[in-house]
Amino acid sequence: MNIGEKKISTVPASEAFGEHKKELVKIIKREEFPKDINPEVGLQIKIKRNDGNEDVITVTQITETEITLDANHPLAGKDLIFEIELLDIIKAGPSAESYYTLGVFLQEKGFFDEAVLHYQKAISVNPNFIEAHFNMGVAYQQLGEHEKAILAYQQVIALNSENPKAHLNLGIAFKELGLYEEALKSLKTALKIKPDYAMALYNLGNVYLAKGQYNEAMDYYKKTISIDQEYAEAHWNIALLNLLSGNFKEGWQGYEWRWKLGNLAVKKNFNKPEWDGSDINGKTILIYTEQGFGDTIQFIRYVPLIAKQNAKVIIECEKELIALLRNVEGVYDIFPKESKLPDFDFHCPLLSLPLKFNTTIDTIPSQIPYINVDAELMKKWRAKIPANSKLNVGLTWAGNPELRRDYNRSCSFDDLSHLLNIPDINFYSLQKGEAFYQILNNPEGIKVLDYTDELNDFADTAALIQNLDLVISVDTAVAHLAGALGRPVWTLLPFVPDWRWMLDREDSPWYPTMRLFRQPSIGDWKSVIERVKDELKKLIGNCEDDSPK
Repeated sequence: MNIGEKKISTVPASEAFGEHKKELVKIIKREEFPKDINPEVGLQIKIKRNDGNEDVITVTQITETEITLDANHPLAGKDLIFEIELLDIIKAGPSAESYYTLGVFLQEKGFFDEAVLHYQKAISVNPNFIEAHFNMGVAYQQLGEHEKAILAYQQVIALNSENPKAHLNLGIAFKELGLYEEALKSLKTALKIKPDYAMALYNLGNVYLAKGQYNEAMDYYKKTISIDQEYAEAHWNIALLNLLSGNFKEGWQGYEWRWKLGNLAVKKNFNKPEWDGSDINGKTILIYTEQGFGDTIQFIRYVPLIAKQNAKVIIECEKELIALLRNVEGVYDIFPKESKLPDFDFHCPLLSLPLKFNTTIDTIPSQIPYINVDAELMKKWRAKIPANSKLNVGLTWAGNPELRRDYNRSCSFDDLSHLLNIPDINFYSLQKGEAFYQILNNPEGIKVLDYTDELNDFADTAALIQNLDLVISVDTAVAHLAGALGRPVWTLLPFVPDWRWMLDREDSPWYPTMRLFRQPSIGDWKSVIERVKDELKKLIGNCEDDSPK
Protein backbone atom coordinates (compact mmCIF):
# COMPACT_ATOMS: atom_id res chain seq x y z
CA MET A 1 0.00 0.00 0.00
CA ASN A 2 1.03 3.54 -0.64
CA ILE A 3 0.42 6.43 1.77
CA GLY A 4 -3.18 7.64 1.33
CA GLU A 5 -4.32 4.34 -0.16
CA LYS A 6 -7.36 2.58 1.37
CA LYS A 7 -8.36 -1.06 1.45
CA ILE A 8 -10.77 -3.36 3.25
CA SER A 9 -9.24 -5.76 5.77
CA THR A 10 -11.00 -8.74 7.28
CA VAL A 11 -10.10 -10.48 10.53
CA PRO A 12 -11.55 -14.02 10.35
CA ALA A 13 -13.87 -15.01 13.15
CA SER A 14 -11.43 -17.73 14.24
CA GLU A 15 -8.77 -15.08 14.88
CA ALA A 16 -11.16 -12.57 16.49
CA PHE A 17 -13.74 -13.88 18.96
CA GLY A 18 -13.77 -17.49 17.80
CA GLU A 19 -16.27 -19.59 15.93
CA HIS A 20 -19.90 -19.74 16.99
CA LYS A 21 -20.33 -23.02 18.88
CA LYS A 22 -23.73 -24.69 18.64
CA GLU A 23 -23.17 -26.52 21.93
CA LEU A 24 -23.21 -23.16 23.74
CA VAL A 25 -26.76 -22.47 22.50
CA LYS A 26 -29.61 -23.79 24.61
CA ILE A 27 -33.38 -23.60 24.13
CA ILE A 28 -35.44 -23.60 27.31
CA LYS A 29 -39.14 -23.40 28.02
CA ARG A 30 -40.41 -19.95 29.06
CA GLU A 31 -41.44 -21.25 32.47
CA GLU A 32 -37.83 -22.27 33.15
CA PHE A 33 -36.64 -18.67 32.77
CA PRO A 34 -36.27 -16.71 36.06
CA LYS A 35 -39.66 -15.24 36.90
CA ASP A 36 -38.25 -11.99 38.25
CA ILE A 37 -36.51 -11.11 34.97
CA ASN A 38 -38.45 -9.87 31.93
CA PRO A 39 -37.01 -11.75 28.89
CA GLU A 40 -36.07 -9.53 25.94
CA VAL A 41 -34.03 -10.27 22.85
CA GLY A 42 -30.53 -8.91 23.47
CA LEU A 43 -30.81 -9.24 27.28
CA GLN A 44 -27.44 -10.28 28.72
CA ILE A 45 -27.13 -12.23 31.99
CA LYS A 46 -23.83 -12.61 33.85
CA ILE A 47 -23.25 -16.06 35.38
CA LYS A 48 -20.45 -16.48 37.92
CA ARG A 49 -18.67 -19.84 37.70
CA ASN A 50 -17.18 -21.74 40.63
CA ASP A 51 -13.68 -20.73 39.49
CA GLY A 52 -14.61 -17.06 39.94
CA ASN A 53 -14.79 -16.27 36.22
CA GLU A 54 -17.94 -14.95 34.58
CA ASP A 55 -19.85 -16.04 31.51
CA VAL A 56 -22.30 -13.82 29.67
CA ILE A 57 -25.44 -15.47 28.31
CA THR A 58 -27.50 -13.60 25.71
CA VAL A 59 -31.22 -14.04 24.96
CA THR A 60 -31.27 -14.38 21.16
CA GLN A 61 -34.80 -15.52 20.35
CA ILE A 62 -38.17 -15.61 22.12
CA THR A 63 -41.31 -17.44 21.07
CA GLU A 64 -44.58 -17.96 22.92
CA THR A 65 -43.24 -21.18 24.48
CA GLU A 66 -39.44 -21.10 24.27
CA ILE A 67 -36.42 -18.87 24.92
CA THR A 68 -33.08 -19.32 23.16
CA LEU A 69 -29.96 -18.65 25.25
CA ASP A 70 -26.52 -18.22 23.69
CA ALA A 71 -23.30 -18.38 25.76
CA ASN A 72 -21.12 -17.50 22.78
CA HIS A 73 -19.49 -14.05 22.64
CA PRO A 74 -21.88 -11.71 20.75
CA LEU A 75 -19.28 -11.35 17.99
CA ALA A 76 -18.42 -15.06 17.85
CA GLY A 77 -18.59 -16.47 14.34
CA LYS A 78 -18.42 -13.03 12.79
CA ASP A 79 -15.54 -11.69 10.74
CA LEU A 80 -14.37 -8.21 11.72
CA ILE A 81 -14.19 -5.95 8.68
CA PHE A 82 -12.13 -2.76 8.76
CA GLU A 83 -11.49 -0.06 6.22
CA ILE A 84 -7.80 0.75 6.47
CA GLU A 85 -6.11 3.87 5.19
CA LEU A 86 -2.32 4.09 5.19
CA LEU A 87 -1.52 7.45 6.77
CA ASP A 88 2.17 6.96 7.40
CA ILE A 89 4.86 4.34 7.55
CA ILE A 90 6.32 3.80 11.00
CA LYS A 91 8.96 1.53 12.41
CA ALA A 92 8.07 -2.11 12.83
CA GLY A 93 6.75 -3.11 16.25
CA PRO A 94 3.60 -2.83 18.33
CA SER A 95 1.46 0.23 17.56
CA ALA A 96 -0.30 2.15 20.32
CA GLU A 97 -2.54 3.76 17.71
CA SER A 98 -3.77 0.40 16.40
CA TYR A 99 -4.65 -0.78 19.88
CA TYR A 100 -6.38 2.54 20.53
CA THR A 101 -8.35 2.43 17.26
CA LEU A 102 -9.63 -1.06 18.01
CA GLY A 103 -10.50 0.06 21.54
CA VAL A 104 -12.59 2.92 20.15
CA PHE A 105 -14.35 0.51 17.79
CA LEU A 106 -15.18 -1.92 20.61
CA GLN A 107 -16.33 0.89 22.90
CA GLU A 108 -18.68 2.26 20.25
CA LYS A 109 -20.17 -1.24 19.90
CA GLY A 110 -20.75 -1.47 23.66
CA PHE A 111 -17.95 -3.94 24.47
CA PHE A 112 -16.49 -1.87 27.27
CA ASP A 113 -14.39 -4.58 28.95
CA GLU A 114 -12.66 -5.42 25.68
CA ALA A 115 -12.18 -1.73 24.95
CA VAL A 116 -10.40 -1.24 28.30
CA LEU A 117 -8.02 -4.10 27.48
CA HIS A 118 -7.06 -2.46 24.18
CA TYR A 119 -6.58 0.95 25.79
CA GLN A 120 -4.31 -0.68 28.36
CA LYS A 121 -2.27 -2.21 25.55
CA ALA A 122 -2.03 1.17 23.83
CA ILE A 123 -0.81 2.72 27.08
CA SER A 124 1.73 -0.07 27.59
CA VAL A 125 3.27 0.93 24.26
CA ASN A 126 2.89 4.68 24.83
CA PRO A 127 2.41 5.61 28.52
CA ASN A 128 1.75 9.25 27.55
CA PHE A 129 -1.14 8.43 25.20
CA ILE A 130 -3.64 10.95 26.61
CA GLU A 131 -6.59 9.87 24.44
CA ALA A 132 -6.18 6.23 25.54
CA HIS A 133 -6.15 7.21 29.23
CA PHE A 134 -9.20 9.42 28.70
CA ASN A 135 -11.24 6.86 26.75
CA MET A 136 -10.32 4.20 29.27
CA GLY A 137 -11.80 6.45 31.96
CA VAL A 138 -15.00 6.81 29.94
CA ALA A 139 -15.20 3.02 29.46
CA TYR A 140 -14.75 2.46 33.20
CA GLN A 141 -17.60 4.91 33.88
CA GLN A 142 -19.78 3.05 31.41
CA LEU A 143 -19.01 -0.11 33.37
CA GLY A 144 -19.86 1.65 36.64
CA GLU A 145 -16.27 1.29 37.87
CA HIS A 146 -15.88 4.89 38.98
CA GLU A 147 -12.79 4.38 41.17
CA LYS A 148 -10.83 3.12 38.17
CA ALA A 149 -12.24 5.94 36.05
CA ILE A 150 -10.90 8.46 38.57
CA LEU A 151 -7.38 7.00 38.27
CA ALA A 152 -7.56 7.23 34.47
CA TYR A 153 -8.68 10.88 34.49
CA GLN A 154 -6.07 11.80 37.08
CA GLN A 155 -3.45 10.39 34.72
CA VAL A 156 -4.83 12.53 31.89
CA ILE A 157 -4.61 15.59 34.12
CA ALA A 158 -1.06 14.67 35.12
CA LEU A 159 -0.17 14.73 31.42
CA ASN A 160 -2.23 17.85 30.64
CA SER A 161 -3.63 19.82 33.56
CA GLU A 162 -5.54 22.15 31.21
CA ASN A 163 -7.82 19.42 29.80
CA PRO A 164 -11.36 20.58 30.73
CA LYS A 165 -13.04 17.31 29.69
CA ALA A 166 -10.82 15.32 32.05
CA HIS A 167 -11.69 17.61 34.97
CA LEU A 168 -15.38 17.38 34.00
CA ASN A 169 -15.45 13.59 33.88
CA LEU A 170 -13.37 13.36 37.05
CA GLY A 171 -15.98 15.49 38.79
CA ILE A 172 -18.79 13.28 37.50
CA ALA A 173 -16.99 10.15 38.74
CA PHE A 174 -16.45 11.69 42.19
CA LYS A 175 -20.14 12.62 42.30
CA GLU A 176 -21.22 9.06 41.50
CA LEU A 177 -19.19 7.86 44.50
CA GLY A 178 -20.79 10.45 46.78
CA LEU A 179 -17.55 12.43 47.05
CA TYR A 180 -19.29 15.74 46.53
CA GLU A 181 -16.60 18.17 47.69
CA GLU A 182 -14.04 16.53 45.39
CA ALA A 183 -16.61 16.66 42.59
CA LEU A 184 -17.21 20.39 43.10
CA LYS A 185 -13.47 21.09 43.05
CA SER A 186 -12.96 19.20 39.77
CA LEU A 187 -15.98 20.73 38.05
CA LYS A 188 -15.06 24.26 39.09
CA THR A 189 -11.56 23.64 37.73
CA ALA A 190 -13.10 22.60 34.40
CA LEU A 191 -15.16 25.80 34.45
CA LYS A 192 -12.09 27.90 35.23
CA ILE A 193 -10.32 26.45 32.19
CA LYS A 194 -13.44 26.86 30.01
CA PRO A 195 -15.81 29.51 31.47
CA ASP A 196 -18.64 28.83 28.99
CA TYR A 197 -18.58 25.06 29.60
CA ALA A 198 -22.30 24.22 29.76
CA MET A 199 -21.69 20.58 30.75
CA ALA A 200 -19.59 21.68 33.73
CA LEU A 201 -22.31 24.11 34.84
CA TYR A 202 -24.97 21.42 34.48
CA ASN A 203 -22.99 18.88 36.48
CA LEU A 204 -22.28 21.42 39.19
CA GLY A 205 -26.06 21.72 39.44
CA ASN A 206 -26.28 17.94 39.78
CA VAL A 207 -23.77 17.88 42.64
CA TYR A 208 -25.58 20.62 44.55
CA LEU A 209 -28.86 18.78 43.94
CA ALA A 210 -27.36 15.57 45.35
CA LYS A 211 -26.26 17.56 48.42
CA GLY A 212 -29.78 18.92 48.91
CA GLN A 213 -28.70 22.50 48.14
CA TYR A 214 -31.63 23.22 45.86
CA ASN A 215 -31.15 26.97 45.35
CA GLU A 216 -27.55 26.47 44.25
CA ALA A 217 -28.61 23.66 41.95
CA MET A 218 -31.28 25.86 40.35
CA ASP A 219 -28.76 28.67 39.83
CA TYR A 220 -26.36 26.40 37.96
CA TYR A 221 -29.10 24.88 35.80
CA LYS A 222 -30.23 28.37 34.82
CA LYS A 223 -26.63 29.32 34.02
CA THR A 224 -26.44 26.21 31.83
CA ILE A 225 -29.39 27.21 29.66
CA SER A 226 -28.14 30.79 29.48
CA ILE A 227 -25.24 29.33 27.48
CA ASP A 228 -27.14 26.51 25.74
CA GLN A 229 -30.86 27.22 25.49
CA GLU A 230 -31.56 23.70 24.20
CA TYR A 231 -29.83 21.85 27.05
CA ALA A 232 -32.74 19.48 27.71
CA GLU A 233 -31.37 17.89 30.88
CA ALA A 234 -30.98 21.31 32.52
CA HIS A 235 -34.53 22.34 31.57
CA TRP A 236 -35.77 18.99 32.91
CA ASN A 237 -34.02 19.39 36.26
CA ILE A 238 -35.34 22.94 36.59
CA ALA A 239 -38.84 21.49 36.12
CA LEU A 240 -38.25 18.85 38.80
CA LEU A 241 -36.98 21.48 41.24
CA ASN A 242 -40.05 23.60 40.55
CA LEU A 243 -42.32 20.63 41.25
CA LEU A 244 -40.31 19.72 44.35
CA SER A 245 -40.81 23.23 45.72
CA GLY A 246 -44.53 23.32 44.86
CA ASN A 247 -44.23 25.63 41.83
CA PHE A 248 -46.53 23.42 39.79
CA LYS A 249 -47.34 25.91 37.03
CA GLU A 250 -43.77 26.19 35.78
CA GLY A 251 -43.03 22.63 36.84
CA TRP A 252 -45.64 20.98 34.60
CA GLN A 253 -44.65 23.16 31.66
CA GLY A 254 -40.99 22.26 32.08
CA TYR A 255 -41.89 18.59 32.54
CA GLU A 256 -42.59 18.44 28.81
CA TRP A 257 -38.81 18.66 28.22
CA ARG A 258 -38.72 14.94 29.04
CA TRP A 259 -39.40 14.14 25.40
CA LYS A 260 -36.04 15.62 24.43
CA LEU A 261 -34.01 13.61 26.94
CA GLY A 262 -33.92 10.47 24.84
CA ASN A 263 -33.61 8.06 27.78
CA LEU A 264 -36.70 8.60 29.91
CA ALA A 265 -39.82 8.53 27.76
CA VAL A 266 -40.64 8.09 24.10
CA LYS A 267 -43.44 10.19 22.66
CA LYS A 268 -45.61 8.20 20.31
CA ASN A 269 -46.49 9.41 16.86
CA PHE A 270 -50.11 8.91 15.85
CA ASN A 271 -52.05 10.20 12.87
CA LYS A 272 -54.51 11.74 15.34
CA PRO A 273 -53.94 14.99 17.28
CA GLU A 274 -52.68 15.17 20.83
CA TRP A 275 -55.38 16.40 23.20
CA ASP A 276 -54.79 20.00 24.27
CA GLY A 277 -57.23 19.97 27.19
CA SER A 278 -60.16 21.42 25.24
CA ASP A 279 -63.73 20.11 25.08
CA ILE A 280 -63.74 16.37 24.45
CA ASN A 281 -67.46 15.67 24.75
CA GLY A 282 -68.46 12.55 22.82
CA LYS A 283 -64.90 11.80 21.69
CA THR A 284 -62.60 8.84 22.28
CA ILE A 285 -59.16 9.49 23.75
CA LEU A 286 -56.17 7.19 24.09
CA ILE A 287 -54.09 7.65 27.25
CA TYR A 288 -50.76 5.81 27.11
CA THR A 289 -48.32 5.17 29.94
CA GLU A 290 -44.73 6.25 29.49
CA GLN A 291 -42.53 5.78 32.56
CA GLY A 292 -42.51 3.53 35.65
CA PHE A 293 -45.28 1.55 37.31
CA GLY A 294 -45.41 4.04 40.17
CA ASP A 295 -45.90 6.95 37.76
CA THR A 296 -48.79 5.15 36.11
CA ILE A 297 -50.48 4.35 39.42
CA GLN A 298 -50.06 7.95 40.61
CA PHE A 299 -51.42 9.66 37.50
CA ILE A 300 -54.17 7.25 36.46
CA ARG A 301 -56.28 9.33 38.89
CA TYR A 302 -56.87 11.80 36.05
CA VAL A 303 -58.89 9.32 33.97
CA PRO A 304 -62.19 9.89 35.85
CA LEU A 305 -61.84 13.64 35.21
CA ILE A 306 -61.67 12.99 31.47
CA ALA A 307 -64.52 10.49 31.52
CA LYS A 308 -66.74 13.03 33.30
CA GLN A 309 -66.47 15.17 30.17
CA ASN A 310 -68.49 12.46 28.38
CA ALA A 311 -65.41 11.01 26.71
CA LYS A 312 -64.49 7.36 26.15
CA VAL A 313 -61.07 6.72 27.67
CA ILE A 314 -58.97 3.82 26.41
CA ILE A 315 -55.68 2.99 28.11
CA GLU A 316 -52.48 1.49 26.73
CA CYS A 317 -50.21 0.23 29.51
CA GLU A 318 -47.84 -2.53 30.63
CA LYS A 319 -49.42 -5.99 30.88
CA GLU A 320 -48.63 -6.16 34.62
CA LEU A 321 -51.09 -3.29 35.18
CA ILE A 322 -53.98 -4.42 32.98
CA ALA A 323 -56.02 -6.22 35.65
CA LEU A 324 -55.41 -3.46 38.21
CA LEU A 325 -56.36 -0.50 36.03
CA ARG A 326 -59.35 -2.14 34.41
CA ASN A 327 -61.41 -1.23 37.49
CA VAL A 328 -60.45 2.46 37.54
CA GLU A 329 -63.53 4.64 37.18
CA GLY A 330 -63.86 5.99 33.64
CA VAL A 331 -61.72 3.37 31.87
CA TYR A 332 -63.73 2.31 28.82
CA ASP A 333 -61.21 -0.25 27.60
CA ILE A 334 -57.56 -1.17 28.21
CA PHE A 335 -54.83 -2.69 26.04
CA PRO A 336 -51.28 -3.96 26.60
CA LYS A 337 -48.34 -2.08 25.10
CA GLU A 338 -47.70 -2.54 21.38
CA SER A 339 -51.06 -4.23 20.74
CA LYS A 340 -53.45 -3.21 17.98
CA LEU A 341 -55.54 -0.29 19.19
CA PRO A 342 -59.11 0.65 18.28
CA ASP A 343 -59.83 3.93 16.55
CA PHE A 344 -59.64 7.09 18.67
CA ASP A 345 -59.99 10.84 18.15
CA PHE A 346 -57.23 12.15 20.42
CA HIS A 347 -54.27 10.83 22.36
CA CYS A 348 -52.32 12.05 25.37
CA PRO A 349 -49.34 10.71 27.36
CA LEU A 350 -50.40 10.00 30.92
CA LEU A 351 -47.91 12.29 32.63
CA SER A 352 -48.97 15.28 30.55
CA LEU A 353 -52.44 15.22 32.13
CA PRO A 354 -51.51 17.43 35.13
CA LEU A 355 -50.49 20.11 32.63
CA LYS A 356 -53.71 19.70 30.64
CA PHE A 357 -55.73 20.17 33.84
CA ASN A 358 -53.55 23.08 35.09
CA THR A 359 -53.00 21.18 38.34
CA THR A 360 -51.96 23.17 41.39
CA ILE A 361 -51.20 21.80 44.84
CA ASP A 362 -54.77 22.68 45.81
CA THR A 363 -56.43 21.01 42.82
CA ILE A 364 -54.64 17.64 42.88
CA PRO A 365 -57.33 14.95 42.36
CA SER A 366 -56.87 13.33 45.78
CA GLN A 367 -60.14 11.49 46.22
CA ILE A 368 -59.30 7.96 47.32
CA PRO A 369 -59.50 5.16 46.64
CA TYR A 370 -59.34 5.71 42.89
CA ILE A 371 -58.19 2.14 42.25
CA ASN A 372 -60.54 -0.63 43.33
CA VAL A 373 -59.84 -4.31 43.91
CA ASP A 374 -61.97 -7.16 42.62
CA ALA A 375 -64.04 -8.54 45.51
CA GLU A 376 -63.31 -12.19 44.73
CA LEU A 377 -59.59 -11.53 44.49
CA MET A 378 -59.64 -9.70 47.81
CA LYS A 379 -61.49 -12.62 49.38
CA LYS A 380 -58.88 -15.05 48.04
CA TRP A 381 -56.06 -13.09 49.68
CA ARG A 382 -57.97 -12.56 52.91
CA ALA A 383 -57.88 -16.33 53.42
CA LYS A 384 -54.08 -16.14 53.63
CA ILE A 385 -54.06 -13.69 56.55
CA PRO A 386 -53.59 -15.42 59.92
CA ALA A 387 -56.67 -15.32 62.13
CA ASN A 388 -55.15 -13.50 65.09
CA SER A 389 -55.25 -10.04 66.61
CA LYS A 390 -51.79 -9.04 65.43
CA LEU A 391 -51.16 -6.02 63.23
CA ASN A 392 -50.54 -7.03 59.58
CA VAL A 393 -47.76 -4.96 57.99
CA GLY A 394 -46.35 -5.24 54.46
CA LEU A 395 -42.70 -4.37 53.70
CA THR A 396 -40.89 -3.21 50.55
CA TRP A 397 -37.25 -2.17 50.79
CA ALA A 398 -36.03 -1.70 47.20
CA GLY A 399 -37.11 -0.35 43.84
CA ASN A 400 -36.13 -1.22 40.29
CA PRO A 401 -32.30 -1.45 40.16
CA GLU A 402 -32.39 -0.54 36.47
CA LEU A 403 -33.35 3.02 37.36
CA ARG A 404 -30.30 5.25 37.57
CA ARG A 405 -30.91 6.68 41.05
CA ASP A 406 -32.39 3.56 42.60
CA TYR A 407 -29.41 3.35 44.96
CA ASN A 408 -30.60 6.65 46.45
CA ARG A 409 -34.18 5.59 47.19
CA SER A 410 -33.67 1.91 48.13
CA CYS A 411 -32.53 0.61 51.49
CA SER A 412 -31.84 -3.05 52.31
CA PHE A 413 -33.79 -5.78 54.03
CA ASP A 414 -31.15 -5.66 56.75
CA ASP A 415 -32.18 -2.03 57.42
CA LEU A 416 -35.84 -3.00 57.83
CA SER A 417 -35.01 -6.13 59.81
CA HIS A 418 -34.61 -3.93 62.91
CA LEU A 419 -38.41 -3.64 62.91
CA LEU A 420 -39.01 -7.37 62.97
CA ASN A 421 -38.55 -7.95 66.68
CA ILE A 422 -41.54 -5.77 67.56
CA PRO A 423 -44.15 -8.11 69.09
CA ASP A 424 -47.76 -8.46 67.97
CA ILE A 425 -47.05 -7.78 64.28
CA ASN A 426 -47.30 -10.12 61.30
CA PHE A 427 -44.82 -8.87 58.70
CA TYR A 428 -45.36 -9.64 55.00
CA SER A 429 -42.88 -9.26 52.18
CA LEU A 430 -44.20 -7.26 49.22
CA GLN A 431 -40.74 -7.16 47.64
CA LYS A 432 -40.32 -8.41 44.09
CA GLY A 433 -37.22 -8.65 41.93
CA GLU A 434 -33.61 -9.33 42.79
CA ALA A 435 -33.76 -7.51 46.13
CA PHE A 436 -36.24 -10.13 47.38
CA TYR A 437 -33.40 -12.59 47.94
CA GLN A 438 -32.01 -10.37 50.71
CA ILE A 439 -34.75 -11.89 52.85
CA LEU A 440 -32.79 -15.13 52.91
CA ASN A 441 -30.49 -13.44 55.43
CA ASN A 442 -33.42 -12.95 57.79
CA PRO A 443 -32.28 -13.18 61.44
CA GLU A 444 -32.97 -16.62 62.88
CA GLY A 445 -36.26 -16.92 64.69
CA ILE A 446 -37.86 -13.91 63.02
CA LYS A 447 -40.47 -14.83 60.44
CA VAL A 448 -41.60 -12.76 57.48
CA LEU A 449 -44.65 -14.13 55.69
CA ASP A 450 -43.94 -14.38 52.00
CA TYR A 451 -46.49 -14.89 49.22
CA THR A 452 -44.58 -13.00 46.52
CA ASP A 453 -44.44 -16.08 44.27
CA GLU A 454 -48.24 -15.82 44.08
CA LEU A 455 -48.24 -12.11 43.19
CA ASN A 456 -48.74 -12.49 39.45
CA ASP A 457 -49.46 -8.84 38.77
CA PHE A 458 -50.36 -5.61 40.52
CA ALA A 459 -53.97 -6.71 40.98
CA ASP A 460 -52.75 -9.49 43.27
CA THR A 461 -50.49 -7.06 45.14
CA ALA A 462 -53.42 -4.67 45.56
CA ALA A 463 -55.65 -7.45 46.92
CA LEU A 464 -53.00 -8.43 49.47
CA ILE A 465 -52.47 -4.78 50.51
CA GLN A 466 -56.23 -4.35 51.00
CA ASN A 467 -56.05 -7.07 53.63
CA LEU A 468 -53.15 -5.47 55.52
CA ASP A 469 -53.33 -2.84 58.24
CA LEU A 470 -50.25 -0.92 57.09
CA VAL A 471 -47.65 -0.84 54.32
CA ILE A 472 -44.08 0.35 54.99
CA SER A 473 -42.19 0.99 51.77
CA VAL A 474 -39.40 2.97 50.22
CA ASP A 475 -40.31 5.10 47.19
CA THR A 476 -41.65 2.34 44.92
CA ALA A 477 -44.79 1.43 43.00
CA VAL A 478 -45.97 -0.43 46.11
CA ALA A 479 -46.12 2.85 48.07
CA HIS A 480 -48.12 4.46 45.25
CA LEU A 481 -50.45 1.46 45.10
CA ALA A 482 -51.17 1.51 48.82
CA GLY A 483 -51.86 5.26 48.62
CA ALA A 484 -54.14 4.86 45.61
CA LEU A 485 -56.09 2.17 47.46
CA GLY A 486 -56.52 4.49 50.44
CA ARG A 487 -54.60 2.15 52.74
CA PRO A 488 -52.31 3.46 55.50
CA VAL A 489 -48.80 3.64 54.09
CA TRP A 490 -45.53 4.89 55.56
CA THR A 491 -43.12 5.90 52.81
CA LEU A 492 -39.41 6.03 53.59
CA LEU A 493 -37.61 8.76 51.68
CA PRO A 494 -33.96 9.61 50.98
CA PHE A 495 -32.49 12.96 52.03
CA VAL A 496 -33.01 14.23 48.49
CA PRO A 497 -36.46 12.92 47.57
CA ASP A 498 -38.15 12.54 44.23
CA TRP A 499 -40.05 15.68 43.20
CA ARG A 500 -43.50 14.29 43.99
CA TRP A 501 -42.84 14.09 47.74
CA MET A 502 -41.92 17.78 47.93
CA LEU A 503 -40.01 19.16 50.95
CA ASP A 504 -40.43 19.70 54.68
CA ARG A 505 -43.70 17.85 55.13
CA GLU A 506 -44.77 14.52 56.61
CA ASP A 507 -47.93 14.16 54.52
CA SER A 508 -48.53 13.98 50.78
CA PRO A 509 -51.10 16.04 48.85
CA TRP A 510 -51.27 13.11 46.43
CA TYR A 511 -52.17 10.44 48.99
CA PRO A 512 -54.18 11.44 52.11
CA THR A 513 -53.41 8.14 53.94
CA MET A 514 -49.64 8.40 53.48
CA ARG A 515 -47.02 9.45 56.03
CA LEU A 516 -43.53 10.44 54.91
CA PHE A 517 -40.43 9.49 56.88
CA ARG A 518 -37.42 11.42 55.59
CA GLN A 519 -33.69 10.86 56.01
CA PRO A 520 -32.24 13.68 58.15
CA SER A 521 -28.93 13.42 56.24
CA ILE A 522 -27.62 11.69 53.13
CA GLY A 523 -27.79 7.91 53.41
CA ASP A 524 -29.10 7.87 56.99
CA TRP A 525 -31.60 5.03 56.89
CA LYS A 526 -30.82 4.14 60.52
CA SER A 527 -32.55 7.26 61.85
CA VAL A 528 -35.54 6.67 59.56
CA ILE A 529 -35.96 3.07 60.73
CA GLU A 530 -35.60 4.05 64.40
CA ARG A 531 -38.39 6.60 64.00
CA VAL A 532 -40.59 4.08 62.18
CA LYS A 533 -39.91 1.58 64.96
CA ASP A 534 -41.03 4.09 67.60
CA GLU A 535 -44.18 4.90 65.65
CA LEU A 536 -44.99 1.20 65.23
CA LYS A 537 -44.69 0.67 68.97
CA LYS A 538 -47.08 3.59 69.53
CA LEU A 539 -49.48 2.08 66.99
CA ILE A 540 -49.37 -1.29 68.74
CA GLY A 541 -50.04 0.44 72.06
CA ASN A 542 -53.04 2.27 70.63
CA CYS A 543 -54.41 -0.96 69.20
CA GLU A 544 -54.11 -2.61 72.60
CA ASP A 545 -55.84 0.34 74.28
CA ASP A 546 -58.71 0.09 71.81
CA SER A 547 -59.17 -3.68 72.19
CA PRO A 548 -62.29 -4.96 74.03
CA LYS A 549 -61.87 -5.28 77.80
